[in-house]
Amino acid sequence: LANSQIIKCKAAIAWEANNPLSIEEVEVAPPKDHEVRIQIIATTLCHSDAHILHPQFEWGFFPVILGHEAAGIVESIGPGVTNFKPGDKVIPLYAPQCGKCKFCLSPRTNFCGKLK
Repeated sequence: LANSQIIKCKAAIAWEANNPLSIEEVEVAPPKDHEVRIQIIATTLCHSDAHILHPQFEWGFFPVILGHEAAGIVESIGPGVTNFKPGDKVIPLYAPQCGKCKFCLSPRTNFCGKLK
């Protein structure tokens, strides 16, 4: 069941390249169709995040909340979500997966062979 309430949480926001991240309170909308809302328990910034923050690579993505490498717990689900329920422990991925090909079924990779 979807939690239809907007929630508030803390986020590290990059307002522009080459400046420190700003820890601020943000509002997160309820999940829409086929979306899940995740309570992030732990996250990190990776090298691709560092590229976005470097002035040489300023692509106009600002403001942005970085940290796509995370672990968390499903807080609520939107209509049409069948594979997850509130309370499930998850690792969000930025790349979609079919869940059926040999790569998705392997514990050694997260690069789907069907979604290139």
